[in-house]
Amino acid sequence: QGCDPFAQTQRSKLQHRRARINQQINKEMRMRAGAENLFRATSNHKVKETVALELSYVNSNLQLLKEELEELNSSVDVYQNDSESISVPMIPLGLKETKELDLLVPLKDFISEHYGEESVLFEKEIKEFMELRQAMRTPSRNEAGLELLMEYYNQLYFLDSRFFPPTKSLGVFFHWYDSLTGVPSHQRALAFEKGSVLFNIGALHTQIGARQDRASLPGLNQAIDAFQKAAGAFNYLKENFSNAPSLDMSAASLNMLVRLMVAQVQECVFEKMTLLRAQHDFLTRLQLAQEAARVEDVYSLVHQTMTQAHVKDYVPFSWTTMVHVKSEHFKALSHYFAAIALCDCPAASDAELPEQEKAFIQFHVTMPEGPSLRILLQDPEERRKLGKAHLKKAIMKHEEAMRIHGLCKILRKMDILQEVLSFAHKRSLSKYSEIDHEEDFFETGDAPDIHPKTHQKPEIKSPNFSQVKVTDLFHRLGPLSVFSAKNKWYPARRVHLMRGENGFGFTLRGDSPVLIAGVIPGGCAAEAGLKEGDYIISVNGKDCKWSKHAEVVQLLKSTGEEGVEITVITL
Repeated sequence: QGCDPFAQTQRSKLQHRRARINQQINKEMRMRAGAENLFRATSNHKVKETVALELSYVNSNLQLLKEELEELNSSVDVYQNDSESISVPMIPLGLKETKELDLLVPLKDFISEHYGEESVLFEKEIKEFMELRQAMRTPSRNEAGLELLMEYYNQLYFLDSRFFPPTKSLGVFFHWYDSLTGVPSHQRALAFEKGSVLFNIGALHTQIGARQDRASLPGLNQAIDAFQKAAGAFNYLKENFSNAPSLDMSAASLNMLVRLMVAQVQECVFEKMTLLRAQHDFLTRLQLAQEAARVEDVYSLVHQTMTQAHVKDYVPFSWTTMVHVKSEHFKALSHYFAAIALCDCPAASDAELPEQEKAFIQFHVTMPEGPSLRILLQDPEERRKLGKAHLKKAIMKHEEAMRIHGLCKILRKMDILQEVLSFAHKRSLSKYSEIDHEEDFFETGDAPDIHPKTHQKPEIKSPNFSQVKVTDLFHRLGPLSVFSAKNKWYPARRVHLMRGENGFGFTLRGDSPVLIAGVIPGGCAAEAGLKEGDYIISVNGKDCKWSKHAEVVQLLKSTGEEGVEITVITL
């Protein structure tokens, strides 16, 4: 079951609005195509002027609709959790919308033409498949929703094998809307349907990740797991489905999404470390600084990816800004924790020195100017000087993060992010005033950047399709090894056999369906026209497509004087 599509939850209202905008965009694009054709076709100046005016209206409408959609895609707060704790919002994806699809007629036609079966007898299975498709359009935001999408995805494998021959099209179009721009696309290829469902599996993982309460360890672990699985779904899509007609499934977009998910995992790993390492010793704080530098590193990469030519106009501005804000924010945090390690922890004793030296050698990207490591670690004044330089850099980066945040109208409405940024900024300022002495006459130096390092590398977890077991809805058509869309066979032949002295005159092998392995020349099977390689599909009217070897032998043995009637097909 999907969610009730009419239940007015925050998220379903969002999806409804998204669907409505998608339809309006679709309509405007059709109008634009028509107007452009008329503009090209006419030579009448008056008509050309009117059409040009109409086109400018349509284009401005499209622009407004796209802006409205961008605002929707930026409604990340709807997807966050409701806990009291303040945590930085994550970026989730909206699901791709699709149109309803009526498969009853095309599948019934194919069953009667290709399989030679009574198509009316398969209406129940076709309806069941269509109900499954209808349900997967509105999956619930939990494990059950993921299983529903997986079940449909796995069922498409059977549908493909049964009804989509390599040479001929079924004549059905799959319509899906782009998740970010709302632009409609359609294709006859079932691969587009599969890819779109896979995209929604990834998108649902991002929503599940964004709604976790990351102030607790279980919530953080679930968020990490969800974002890793989202990265896996987008990565699998990128590697296995090329030439998708919609932009959100292009290699460039998917590459950006994989990197975004990896960055969100890295951010959760940092949060996890701040939760777990409550002790305030020197080495722990150095680790936190390096962990924050690692988060900054991955967000910088995402920001670069988002500002590339063919992705830039496509990604919502608020996403690009948020990613930029986060990279500056975590750079500031890395310098803040470096300063705290130097200023709040006692100078190294002789016993601690070797371990601290070892950690500090690999801590900065370039070694700080000034005294040797040993003196630096054991002299409180030298530690304060370097700590002050780190704080100065942290404050600059906090201010940069707040400046970039202020440039985006949508982010300015997001109070949580504002709170997080200003809290971190105030914390660094108060630390700076605490360690700043009036008699400081030295010029505060430029602190070197911190070497990024993480204790938990994000994993890209590919989808595990086998975890959701499905049975082929069209099982009754027969074993797929023979009864598939790619195989062709001659019309079924019904043959009446009488038992002779040597039995029926043929040998059998294999299971489901059983195959005639050999025909004895001059026997009654040969006279009836049976050939080696024929498949037995029924004996005396009993369907044998799925029967085992022994069952068919038993049926043949139990025939009396009147002989036996078998139906065979030849591939």
